[in-house]
Amino acid sequence: MKFQEVMDFLESKGNEQTCKIYRKHGAPENMYGVKVSDLKIIKKKIKINHELAMQLYDTGNSDAMYFAGLIADSQQFSEKDFEKWARNSYWYMIAEYSVAWNLAESPLWMCICKKWIDSKDEILEEVAWGALGCGLGYVPNDDIDIEFHTTLLKRVEKEIHSSFNRTKYTMNNYVIALGGAVAELTELCKEVGERIGKVDVNVGDTACKVPLIKPYIEKIEARGSIGKKKKTLKC
Repeated sequence: MKFQEVMDFLESKGNEQTCKIYRKHGAPENMYGVKVSDLKIIKKKIKINHELAMQLYDTGNSDAMYFAGLIADSQQFSEKDFEKWARNSYWYMIAEYSVAWNLAESPLWMCICKKWIDSKDEILEEVAWGALGCGLGYVPNDDIDIEFHTTLLKRVEKEIHSSFNRTKYTMNNYVIALGGAVAELTELCKEVGERIGKVDVNVGDTACKVPLIKPYIEKIEARGSIGKKKKTLKC
């Protein structure tokens, strides 16, 4: 499918009720309101098309930007590309999914994340912590630096409650992801989670809640999923 065909499809699948839901979550007005299930219909046809993904993302249309994340080739991004995508990610479904997924599957994952979590830039921190959490469920444990993440846990415990709004959310998810991905850190993550306690995040006019770290990791343990990895992060 070509660019205009994709945009026409997105427009045809848009509906106001989905727009209303997305607006409550912080989405911009530039969208059609396409359900993710409808995006998967053409994802199966297109699969991976990085050039098309870049075109779609540049439209600024939320549905096109989310879909761009699904069909982009994570291996083809430069650091400049990732920063452009991050800075143009107007709300969390783009920042924490479309951008974070691709960063987490990229060879640049840790290099960029380490830089961005120290950036003091709200959107870069949100994307970086989101990508760190995503990557832990994707990257083989042999490639995960246990010492680095142990140190990072201490930082999260110290800084999470004073961080930017969505950064708090992605930090919280990072601790859950680490406890679920690396068995030797599971208990430590639960202990840190217990000390962190409830994390207050403004989630807009929604019923969304920030998951408590320890109980969430215990659910992962209960279903026997500690250490299990995903073949792809994009969904």
